[in-house]
Amino acid sequence: MERLLLSGNEAIALGACHAGLKLAAAYPGTPSTEILEAIAKFPGIYSEWSSNEAVAVEVALGASYTGVRAMACMKHVGLNVAADAFMAASTTGVRGGLLIVAADDPGIHSSQNEQDSRNYARLGKVPCLEPSDSQEAYDFARTAFQLSEEFDTPVLLRPTTRVCHSKSVVIPSPKLEPARTPEFRHEPGKLVMLPGAARERWHKVLERWEKLAAYTETSALNRVVEGSAELGIVASGIGYQYAREVFPNASFLKLGMTHPLPGRLLRDFAGRVKTLLVIEELEDFIEQYLRSQGIAALGKEIFPRTGEFSPDIIRDSAVKAGIISNAPAKSLPAAGLARRPPLLCPGCPHSGVFFTLSSLGHRSTLPGKKPRTPKMTICGDIGCYTLGAYQPLGVIDTCGCMGAGISQAAGMAKAGAAEKPLAVIGDSTFMHSGINSLLNAVYNQAKICVLILDNGTTAMTGHQGHPGSGVAATGQPAPRVIIEELVRGAGVRNASVVDAFDLKAVRAELRRAMASSELEVIIVRGDCPTLTRKRGRPRVISTEKCDDCGACLLIGCSAIKKSESGGIIVDPGVCVGEYCTLCQQICPKEAISESIGVAA
Repeated sequence: MERLLLSGNEAIALGACHAGLKLAAAYPGTPSTEILEAIAKFPGIYSEWSSNEAVAVEVALGASYTGVRAMACMKHVGLNVAADAFMAASTTGVRGGLLIVAADDPGIHSSQNEQDSRNYARLGKVPCLEPSDSQEAYDFARTAFQLSEEFDTPVLLRPTTRVCHSKSVVIPSPKLEPARTPEFRHEPGKLVMLPGAARERWHKVLERWEKLAAYTETSALNRVVEGSAELGIVASGIGYQYAREVFPNASFLKLGMTHPLPGRLLRDFAGRVKTLLVIEELEDFIEQYLRSQGIAALGKEIFPRTGEFSPDIIRDSAVKAGIISNAPAKSLPAAGLARRPPLLCPGCPHSGVFFTLSSLGHRSTLPGKKPRTPKMTICGDIGCYTLGAYQPLGVIDTCGCMGAGISQAAGMAKAGAAEKPLAVIGDSTFMHSGINSLLNAVYNQAKICVLILDNGTTAMTGHQGHPGSGVAATGQPAPRVIIEELVRGAGVRNASVVDAFDLKAVRAELRRAMASSELEVIIVRGDCPTLTRKRGRPRVISTEKCDDCGACLLIGCSAIKKSESGGIIVDPGVCVGEYCTLCQQICPKEAISESIGVAA
């Protein structure tokens, strides 16, 4: 029997493949990114990085309408973007099975907020499955397509960060090969949601919901693990694994389908135990349902309402509540470990523009000095460049959601801001949702400056392609959208392109654009160093010329640091050399130069 060691994301991809998947679309976002990356390696499955999550769901839904099995993947905040398409899919139903994966991020490891995607399942009246390990991730992905076709519904699969990224053993089942030739059948009453048809479809959604509620009562996705009648625990996802570790003798109702919830099964289980606990990360989704059914249970008054769970967190909460008597001593992290603050990578093309913004806005702060009062308002966005909010750069004033920076800057300008607002957005985020914001700014004549930082990839999530990168999900060349042509086609009269590593040119363009009374777009272009892997002769600092002024430290480059003796040095193992030279350009004493010897 074949046994594979897979992450949850890899298991989802394999399960979908073995279910006969024909199309997969996604927008990258941690913790979901690796699902499509894994699918792209399977032959016979079309896979794409879509321009955003709504597009991914619409592409997958279109494929489903032809009768083939399709999937769309995203992180939890991506489901916000896809909500309109998600609700449309719920209303029309499907033809081929449709799986929508929304990976939640409890603890906000790499997100701008913490939310519980089960609420979208409730809103759309679609089934929600929650795997607790890689085997279930594989099995649930397979099962989801069967459910989707049986009940004429999209299915939401909700893994969380630990399930997505942890590896465990998977025993795969035989691969299915559904005999489906793509064929679209004309059925306006099902697929054309004019008000009259939509009203009829919504009645079918409610009928579907009643059938799903009956199905979940006997589904193998939900199972009872017998134990002591003194304590019963209802749990799902990774919380189930942690709870089994803390309460090895308890009885468990392990829920794999958390929407709709099995009312009779829950009531029966509650009647068989003396004390009932609900252990679930994030919201009290299951607990609220139990209360609505008059079932007494302990939940969020004991366990945290926010953040990621762990065995220690569950154990400490139970000890505090008196459910268990004591907790074993916890091992502490080793003392003296070096801190690793979030920084842009050495040779990052964003460093120069942020340093320039910092100096123009008088924000730069040397170690031990008081921060200066900013003279510029800079609206940020989601991506690597959000790290420009940290010192010593410290230039990002707002950051909310994908594409918001341009719109927020426009709103400030229209509100009468004294200084011209400036928006910073990356190339992938611009393609995702910044285009709409720019069109709005053009149409409403917002007097703002927009910086599009073009490093040719979706860098923060691992260098996935996008419409402006020229690279498909499979790694093959693809047509490339030229950002400056797109911007000018949108009606921007003043659009320029500047080399990210030419600080004089960056400064001159910024001064010109900020002095202009028009909408200005500057495309700052430079390769991501971790994608191109270019290395040259590292820079060195002359101890004779250097006066330790600290100007080079203001770039925030991790290759430049204080030595043990107190001087400033360049780490030759980190510096990318002549492919950057930002430190060399800003040194007022010309103390930084190319090292002599072989390139790194």
